Amino acid sequence: MNKLMAFVALAALAAPALAAPAADGAKLYTEKTCNACHGPAGNKALMPDYPKIAGQNAKYIERQMLDIKSGARANGNSAAMKGVMHLVSDEEINVLADYIAKLKP
Repeated sequence: MNKLMAFVALAALAAPALAAPAADGAKLYTEKTCNACHGPAGNKALMPDYPKIAGQNAKYIERQMLDIKSGARANGNSAAMKGVMHLVSDEEINVLADYIAKLKP
């Protein structure tokens, strides 16, 4: 019984860290280095052929990130993002897409 109570207590302590992958899109945008190529506000890309992503449709952004992560999209500059996308969970992709969609173009 003591082992069960200890397990439940430990799970309760760990749950917030596991369940909340940083719901703050702005923080994720910086932590996952999106700002390095797309600019701090998503509207001034590092290179002329990198997309300005601010204000883009959230579902579109999410699909592009998921496709780059899975390898379904491997054209253009997607290779630059492929090296980062394995560090971004699907839930974080969703949070990032919502954040980017709300940025002013």
